[in-house]
Amino acid sequence: MANSNRNRFTRRAAMAGGALALGGIGTFAFRGRSARGFSLSTADAKTLNRGNGAEPDTLDPHKAQGQWEYNIIGDMFIGLMTEDSAANPVPGACESYSVSGDGLTYRFRLRDHIWSDGVPVTAQDYVYSFRRIADPKFAAQYVSILFPIRNMEEASTGKLPVEAVGVRALDDRTLEIQFHFQVPYIEQLLTHFTTFAVPRHVVEKHGAQWLRPENIVVNGPYTLKQWIPNDHVQLVKNPRFFAADKVRIDNVFYFPTQDSEAALKRVRGGDFDVLTDSLPPQKIDWLRANMANELRLWPSILTQYVQFNVGRKPFDDVRVRTALSLAIDREIICNKVERAGEQPAYALVPPGMPGYPGRPKLNFHAMPMAQRLAKAKELLAAAGYGPGNPLSFDFNMTMTTEIKLISAAIQEMWRRIGVNVRLAPSETQVHYAVLRKHQFDVAWAGWIADYRDPKNYLYLFQASTADMNYGGYHNPKYEALVTRSDTIADAAVRTLVLEQAEQILLDDVAIAPVFFGVSRDLVSPQVKGWISNNINTNRTRYLSLDRRITSV
Repeated sequence: MANSNRNRFTRRAAMAGGALALGGIGTFAFRGRSARGFSLSTADAKTLNRGNGAEPDTLDPHKAQGQWEYNIIGDMFIGLMTEDSAANPVPGACESYSVSGDGLTYRFRLRDHIWSDGVPVTAQDYVYSFRRIADPKFAAQYVSILFPIRNMEEASTGKLPVEAVGVRALDDRTLEIQFHFQVPYIEQLLTHFTTFAVPRHVVEKHGAQWLRPENIVVNGPYTLKQWIPNDHVQLVKNPRFFAADKVRIDNVFYFPTQDSEAALKRVRGGDFDVLTDSLPPQKIDWLRANMANELRLWPSILTQYVQFNVGRKPFDDVRVRTALSLAIDREIICNKVERAGEQPAYALVPPGMPGYPGRPKLNFHAMPMAQRLAKAKELLAAAGYGPGNPLSFDFNMTMTTEIKLISAAIQEMWRRIGVNVRLAPSETQVHYAVLRKHQFDVAWAGWIADYRDPKNYLYLFQASTADMNYGGYHNPKYEALVTRSDTIADAAVRTLVLEQAEQILLDDVAIAPVFFGVSRDLVSPQVKGWISNNINTNRTRYLSLDRRITSV
């Protein structure tokens, strides 16, 4: 998936009545609620309020990148495949599909459904949409995820016209997609927002204004009613959605929650029914003790890491990168800073990836910390840095509560090896724009799976990924192995090749993995149908509210 909201992300009630204080959170009054219950006076049974991390940059499925955007867009649009209530891929805009004997050509039969303005959704809409995202003038940052489609990469770089992209309409309800190679993760890939159709008749009429509430047309369960920047996005039920009779919530509000301390106050004040990936780490123990029924911690296919800009000196020197990676005490960050069950990361691909045992490791993963610090100083000295010439640089990071704490901890860890680091915080959207432009020395980054396959992590470091390859990493051996994996039908052999590629990436220290993530959510007991899963996706269409619940 896109960048974790917790960077990305980078994918979160206590006593009744009167004033209540929680150390470090502040004092405020609850409004008419019973013990550990949620407010009835300000909530209705058809409106869901979701704390959602960062402010979205866009709601255009072909321009979006972050999980915080995906949460909203996935409520408005339905791809050929979509997620069920547990985030597993199921048919969405298509009712069935077939595949050729060589596994390279798929034909999708669209279900009979309409856009929210009553116009039929057709295969031509999909052809238009795939060509739209392929157009180099459109400059879609995330187009590289679609490079398995025949001629998509060539079209996106201007080498071929967009009409050459291997997508065509056989009739109004039959779509054909041709691939360069077999894609074992095809169903999950087709749940991704880059594959969504947009309404050609609306986009061409309104241009860049097609996303305005008065213009937008969707094919999903909700449509946009209002977007007040840095305040909220309001969606309302789409009565023309093909499964509208099963959608129980009429209104959903998405609120930006970069300040997790303030977000937690709003949960306890009854303003939010759900808070995803925005919980202050220093409150995790208190939440376990006092809000156990609301707290949802779940292993996530998410890796958080330090990104090196290998195209800038001195970070083109593997000795410098290795020294900085050696000095990070991952166990301290997981156990003392994060506290929610995160695992120290000594690899890129996180646990939980089907069929991928996770054998690649940083070569110092078993080295005691004291030896690692000594080795780090030795490497820095060899690279020309020491007390008389300390290594100094800016560390770009987001302004979320969690990342501020992590960055401060890493800053101190680097200080122990004589490195001076200036923290450079910015809003999440700004931070990732800086990374895409490669305008940084060292930065915090993270990735949550778009689809459950190791290729989704390894493709990030291919040269063809362009702006998404934040650090500008390039190694021909790595490229060759990742490319070769696409042509291997035997799953076990493919896994071995991907593992070899990952080990090269780790040995080159293109990044410093820090931890494998956990989704950190608070979910009101009034919310029914929430299923924790390892990509932390819960579509509003599957949820309902029981406002009669006032205590747990």
